Amino acid sequence: MTVAFNGFGQKAIPFLKALDFHQSREWFLENRDLFESELRDPFGDLVETLSERFAAVGLGLRGDRKKSLFRINRDVRFAKDKRPYNRHLSAILSPDGTKMEQGVFFVHIGLERCFAGVAWWQPGSALLLAMRNAIAMRPGEFRALIKTLKQNRLELDTEGCMKRAPRGFEHVTDADLAAAIRNRHFAIRHEIDPAGIHGPALVDELVDFALRARPLLDWGRAIEGQVE
Repeated sequence: MTVAFNGFGQKAIPFLKALDFHQSREWFLENRDLFESELRDPFGDLVETLSERFAAVGLGLRGDRKKSLFRINRDVRFAKDKRPYNRHLSAILSPDGTKMEQGVFFVHIGLERCFAGVAWWQPGSALLLAMRNAIAMRPGEFRALIKTLKQNRLELDTEGCMKRAPRGFEHVTDADLAAAIRNRHFAIRHEIDPAGIHGPALVDELVDFALRARPLLDWGRAIEGQVE
């Protein structure tokens, strides 16, 4: 049975600060109980509470405490930065509950910032091409999406945008469409006040954001359904 989310512990962010300072397996193991009680277990409660709420409103996103959370450990095999631990903890809710699907809801609790996102993040080449074609060939639909998002106080993230038009889209000259086609992913972020992560009201805040961002999910799913 799902345990209702009641907030992250008051020591969740201080734990991340201390972990970042020590970056030591020995220190982490000594303080693992604090990590689990203040951060990981509440995060699992949040994911499963959101999963139930998202199902109730038909968002088509789900997750659980075992599959949805990312590891606090960093993969340093090919990284110059060999610090063993992340400065954050994060989780994904997706259509099938795994981390492999597109059109997802993302939550990030970290030292620099806390935020949520709805994203088609680095979609495969076929899906990304289909999205770009949809923008170029059906500009009215895309502009209607952007207008709806704006009315919902949201806008697409431009992080990682290409500097030049991708091959085959040089003919798209309208500034708004050309900028959108240069995106490598289509995402919306919602900043979370770190002071607000310690209570159950965070759930309502995130559900509200997901509903306001739903048009982006619907737009991408309609395109994804036409891609083999």
